[in-house]
Amino acid sequence: MKPPLAHAHRGCSPWNGLLLAVALVTFWKLLSTVKPTIESVPVIAAEGTDVLLLVHSVTGDLLGYSWYRGERVENNQLIASHRIDVSTSTTGLAHSGRETIYPNGSLLFQNVTQHDTGYYTLFIIKNDLQTERLAAQLRVYPVLPTPVITSNNSNPVEQDTVVLTCGTETQNTSHTWWVNKQSLPNSTRLELSEDNRTLTLFHVTRNDTGPYMCEARNPVSVSRSDPFTLNVIFDSTGLSGGAIACIVIGVLAGVALIEPLVYFPYMR
Repeated sequence: MKPPLAHAHRGCSPWNGLLLAVALVTFWKLLSTVKPTIESVPVIAAEGTDVLLLVHSVTGDLLGYSWYRGERVENNQLIASHRIDVSTSTTGLAHSGRETIYPNGSLLFQNVTQHDTGYYTLFIIKNDLQTERLAAQLRVYPVLPTPVITSNNSNPVEQDTVVLTCGTETQNTSHTWWVNKQSLPNSTRLELSEDNRTLTLFHVTRNDTGPYMCEARNPVSVSRSDPFTLNVIFDSTGLSGGAIACIVIGVLAGVALIEPLVYFPYMR
């Protein structure tokens, strides 16, 4: 004689069918509550490349999509629209000729510029005329050129102050300096600006000739300068270039004052 429970495990019981039905209902509810999202591909773009604002998980009966520049839905900021039922796309006043809208709502930017950086709004219209808005952000950075080191004093004399500058000022760019192919030493005679783009050398000596190199870096590129050698002139008097200039001016002024005194007795 078999145990009473053995018969209950045969086939599919009503309880198992109920569990299956609940699981299916829960699954479809989860699908219906999935929110659409937008992904920037790539997340950070170099100037001159293409970027796709890729739309995910858009479900339901949709009438169409519209993309706007900025965070507001305004006619003068409309880039492009796509109507699904007739499969047609139109462009708006903010269309630059480089944007393409796809049937799934995604928006392609070709040959992006720094001007394209900012927020964009996707406006979704459903067949029941309900609407939904999604925001996306585009980040575009320039490809940095090779920086050139410049000096405020081309022929400094020992004890002068010299300021070296690494390339031109660019937003979202960090700078690093090297001297003699090594990191800058800890010294009270060396001072970096807040953005590290300028290096100030106080009381330069013949040991400060370098060479110096700097590197500029942003999220999409890295560029390093050519070596720069500082030509420090040896001063045997120990005076700075500014002090020597003052002495020369003083001597010339003294000569100008003495000359009439010498000339007057001679005439007499």
